[in-house]
Order: sequence, then C-alpha cells, then structure tokens
Amino acid sequence: MPKQSRALTELPPAVRALMRELGVNLSIARKRRKESLRVWAGRIGVSEPTLARMEQGDPGVAFGTYATALWMIGRAQAIPDLAAPQLDLGALENEVRRAQARAVRSPVSIEARLQPGPARPEGPV
Repeated sequence: MPKQSRALTELPPAVRALMRELGVNLSIARKRRKESLRVWAGRIGVSEPTLARMEQGDPGVAFGTYATALWMIGRAQAIPDLAAPQLDLGALENEVRRAQARAVRSPVSIEARLQPGPARPEGPV
C-alpha cells in the first residue's frame, strides 16, 4: 500500500468537513440527473469505488476527478475563483498592514503637512 501524503494526514478538520460537503453535493447532483454510480464513473473516467470515495469527500481522490465532476454539472468555470487573487483575503490583509506601516508619520510631519505652505504663483511659469 502506498504511503499517504502528509498533506492528507494533516488535513485541517474544517477542510475535511468542506470536502465531505463537496462530495455530498456532487452525489446529489448525480442522483438528480438519475445517473447510476457505474454510468457516472464511466463518464468521469474513474472506477465506481473511486467515485464513491469522491462522493464521500475523500481528499485522496485526485483533484482532476473532482474537476471533471464539476465540469459534468456545469460548474467547472468556478474552479479558478477558488484561488482568485482578488478574493485572497490573507494577501489583502498583508498589503493593508504594509501600507499602514508605510503611512505612519510622526505628529510633527502630519502637523507640518496641514499648515498652509508658501503662496504659489498663479498662472503659467
């Protein structure tokens, strides 16, 4: 039996629960289409036991299998959004923290910026 990946054995419980939910949703989609495990597995290109594992949310099933199942129910276009940069809140928070750190000024600097400066000549120079 092949050694299991650390990424699978140390999967956070929240991720494991989300995988189970995805599997259940894919199972419901198959059943609503009145497709048997045998037919659906054949269409995806996997064995029935692999399809059953996917429908249980097994993280050991290849991502491509999940992606193909999503494609079959018309949801593959959502895959890129899973890691869309504009939805990456962790990176956004880091950028905001860096911007705030750069924006910190001493009180004197802030007061100096608020004081009216020397008069500027009007018109073209």
